[in-house]
Amino acid sequence: MDLTQFRPLDDKLLVEYIKSTPALSSLLGNRFDDLTIKEVGDGNLNFVYIVVGPSGSFVVKQAIPYIRCIGESWPMSKERAYFEAMTLKEHGRLCPDHVPEVYHFDVIMSLIAMRYLKPPHIILRKGLIAGIEYPLLAEHMSEYMAKTLFQTSLLYHSTTEHRKAVAEFCGNVELCRLTEQVVFSDPYRISEFNHWTSPYLDQDAEAVREDNLLKLEIAELKSMFCERAQALIHGDLHTGSVMVTSASTQVIDPEFAFYGPMGFDIGAFIGNLILAFFAQDGHVDQGNDRQLYKQWILKTIEDTWNLFQKKFISLWNESKNGEAYLEDIYDKPELRHLVQEKYMKDLLHDTLGFGAAKMIRRIVGVAHVEDFESIQDIAKRAYCERRALGFAKELLKKRREFQSISQVVAAIKEAS
Repeated sequence: MDLTQFRPLDDKLLVEYIKSTPALSSLLGNRFDDLTIKEVGDGNLNFVYIVVGPSGSFVVKQAIPYIRCIGESWPMSKERAYFEAMTLKEHGRLCPDHVPEVYHFDVIMSLIAMRYLKPPHIILRKGLIAGIEYPLLAEHMSEYMAKTLFQTSLLYHSTTEHRKAVAEFCGNVELCRLTEQVVFSDPYRISEFNHWTSPYLDQDAEAVREDNLLKLEIAELKSMFCERAQALIHGDLHTGSVMVTSASTQVIDPEFAFYGPMGFDIGAFIGNLILAFFAQDGHVDQGNDRQLYKQWILKTIEDTWNLFQKKFISLWNESKNGEAYLEDIYDKPELRHLVQEKYMKDLLHDTLGFGAAKMIRRIVGVAHVEDFESIQDIAKRAYCERRALGFAKELLKKRREFQSISQVVAAIKEAS
């Protein structure tokens, strides 16, 4: 096949591509007779193929030049695959235990081949819907976020290194603009892409569009998202971007990556755990009232932030390279403590704001979450969504009042 120009692959063309690409054919031992290929892309943007042969396996992800869940009426740069591959490699270098290896990247075909996360790995969101506990989730996700965010920030880098890295990722502008639209704009106006559980949430959606204080707060978060190049963030770190077993946690799909505010990543993960919490009542059955599981989710939220903070501060104390706080200026232990305390409190407030924004867009915006969508009883689904939306609005407006994650968890309990 012609490898000098882009073309979308199907099962047959993918086999031809693999045969003509030594880096991939060698992974299969150059054996193609008993090859199985399955397209599993259930996301909004790309095609994803699992390739399994007698001698090896891998996953192939191809970016197409439009949003898959909308169609060709919404064009989208396929160059996003470049930024995804770059981020998988960089985050994989910084945190190899929780990021799958990249085997091959083809810039012309907008194609990435990476390690296949074999069963029993499943998407975390599906595990949360099924009520499965993951005892190491908070430990692993806090490690991933602490290492990737700290080591791509000015707490670790020189300003020269940081500016070069920021410039490299400035090109991922289309996916940043997509986030700006669907997270910070569309839920607060009438948009053809918005939808919600109608008619139950009609008034709730209108209330979001009419809430002046909410609009003031979301404008501040949008400015931060657009202007603050704090670290190399994943950019879409929800529970659908994490694959898990009881012993393994792997972060995938960083195509939205750019240098942005750290709280956007942490908030996306914690905000989606809060959505999972509020969805649990819709998944109750005769054998399980989900009460114990809801407590586990709350503990995971609390542990994730507390472990993240502990690991982040530990990395900070070990590092002597970063130029954000020069050592000959911030040389007294009490001053260092003050700096770290303020930094982490600000980061908690950013996290809560972005987490709340992500929750709101998943209820009255364009792309919803399976946690709620899989609740068959529409009235029950709307009930769960309304409580989540109400909590998210309060969290967004009052985020600076929280001094600890335990206070946030207490507020979640009260709202439920």
